[in-house]
Order: sequence, then structure tokens, then C-alpha cells
Amino acid sequence: MNITIINGPNLNLLGKREPEIYGKLSFQEYYKTLAQDYRDHTLEYFQSNSEGELVSKIQEVGFKVDGIVLNAAAYTHTSVAIADAIAAVNAPVIEVHISNVYARESFRHRSYVSPVARGVIVGLGLTGYKVAINYLIESKQL
Repeated sequence: MNITIINGPNLNLLGKREPEIYGKLSFQEYYKTLAQDYRDHTLEYFQSNSEGELVSKIQEVGFKVDGIVLNAAAYTHTSVAIADAIAAVNAPVIEVHISNVYARESFRHRSYVSPVARGVIVGLGLTGYKVAINYLIESKQL
């Protein structure tokens, strides 16, 4: 399996940003664990604070990978462009959020990504990425 993990704005600050919500581990540290746990698969990781770069990455990989794990972060609630990019590609996209967005501010309750994603995982911390990867692997085997 070939899976790309795409993280949006401010997720480069994991481990530093609001650790009571997002935890104390950076994504780079967590990615090492993912790479080890899924060494029989090809994982790629991309992070950007720029909406256009996220759209470009989805378009770049969306026709060649087996799946995309996407945490669009704040762009989840604002970006029609990211939703359109997801709808345009063949790869299934699993939307992931580290925190439970429904237990937070009301503006976080609306997702432009969810209607075009294969599934949504919220509130499981970094473990949500593993749940998404496991789903993509298992669904390919069915």
C-alpha cells in the first residue's frame, strides 16, 4: 500500500501548540512510529500552512496513491478548494482530527472535507492516524 499523510496549518507545531489539546509529541516524532509500524507499506508525509500547497499535493498524489490521510486543520472549516481537490482525485481520503472538533468552538463543527471524504475520525489524538491507515489497508484487501 502507498499512503500519503497530509497535514494542514499549524500542525507543524504539534508538541508545542496547546499540548493539553494536541499532546506533547511532534508529528515528526510520531511519524517515526508510523513508519516503523507500517514498514511493509509506503508512507509519505507532507505538511503545509498554505491552502494552495495542500490542494497541489492532493492533486499530485491523488491519482497514484492507494489512499490519503488528511488533517486539513483549520482549512477543514473554510476551504472549498480542498474539498474540490478531494472530489477530483481517485484516492480515497480519510479526514482526521486530533481533537474532538464537536467539543470545541461551534465554527469547528462545519467541515467542507467530510462530504467528499470516505470517512472521518475525530478526537482520538494521534491514534486517529493509525485508525485511518488501518482502514485504508483493510479496505484494499476486501
